[in-house]
Amino acid sequence: MNKTQSLSEVLPELKPFLQTAWNKSGFEKLTAIQRHTAHLITEGKDIIAEAPTGSGKTLAYLLPLLQQIDPTLKNTQVVILASSHELVMQIHQQVQEWSKDSGIGSTTLIGGANVKRQIEKLKKKPQIVIGTPGRMSELINQKKLKMHQVKTIVLDEADQLLVPEHLATIEKIVKSTLSDRQMLVFSATLPETTQAKAAEMMDSPEVIQVGTEDDERPNVEYMYLVCEARDKIELLRKLVRNHDIKALVFVKDISTLSVLAEKLDYMGIHVEVLHSDSTKQERAKAMKEFREGKAELLLASDVAARGLDIPDLSHVIHMDLPKETTQFVHRSGRTGRLGATSGTVVSIVTDSEERQLQKFGRQLDLTISKKKLYKGELVDSE
Repeated sequence: MNKTQSLSEVLPELKPFLQTAWNKSGFEKLTAIQRHTAHLITEGKDIIAEAPTGSGKTLAYLLPLLQQIDPTLKNTQVVILASSHELVMQIHQQVQEWSKDSGIGSTTLIGGANVKRQIEKLKKKPQIVIGTPGRMSELINQKKLKMHQVKTIVLDEADQLLVPEHLATIEKIVKSTLSDRQMLVFSATLPETTQAKAAEMMDSPEVIQVGTEDDERPNVEYMYLVCEARDKIELLRKLVRNHDIKALVFVKDISTLSVLAEKLDYMGIHVEVLHSDSTKQERAKAMKEFREGKAELLLASDVAARGLDIPDLSHVIHMDLPKETTQFVHRSGRTGRLGATSGTVVSIVTDSEERQLQKFGRQLDLTISKKKLYKGELVDSE
């Protein structure tokens, strides 16, 4: 498959609004996942697709679906399910950017938001509805969201949706559509159990797996610093003070996150936090402050940071190492994303964690350099 194919080559008879949006986007070519899936989606096939974080998965399904939607039909044609509020809002932002002047309407359905307002938006009969499983299921039960004319259901970050707490809801939503609808399942990591659960709801799905080597990846440097557990916060403070960074900092749980936020705040470093207990308003404020550069650091737990796409993120910092290699990939993939030139991933580890990090490096075939802070600068530790 030609690696330099443009959008009009992959999607013949491209609608003018998509061509205009493509020209404005500054993209010169499609990514591997976009090239591999476009024609299958337009042919109406069911797809299970795995591609790395930051490889353009959202546009991989949005572009062919926008090409196919009929704006003259005032009914819901595409339903997109996502696991977090942020991911829903990001997908919606992309839908709005790429569907400008098309006559295609879209809306979001997320828990915690005003349900009456959401019902009013549904009365305008948007062709695309994006939402979290709970709220979407609630409005289907109330017969406010009509599913019988839905042509395509998308599960975005499917490994977070096809988990025990969401599975029954997802199955119910899928069953509320007609059996000839199309189903698209996208994720950065797709364990075999997730694939099997997805396949049960699908019709002979095509499985597409794209690796990091299939795209020209931005230049991401991996490094680590070693210290005692009690010195980690001070090391982070020095790192932030001496370098111009906009960093997403990962910690293992909410209690660690709260302690870290308080200590950094006391040190005069403006931080925002994201965790699973954050309210919708708290999350929106945290993202706004961080995106606008008012906060230098965004502290997050793994669950809260899924699906986040933050432009010009210079660093990802691991204050605690994740248990799984896939989680390390997910976290680290937040920097050096599509369209960025470079990024830096820093792990602040103890002696015992250093062995775990080296193991990740071997498993992922990554060179992770050992560094130290010398007169405020990061230098090789040798």
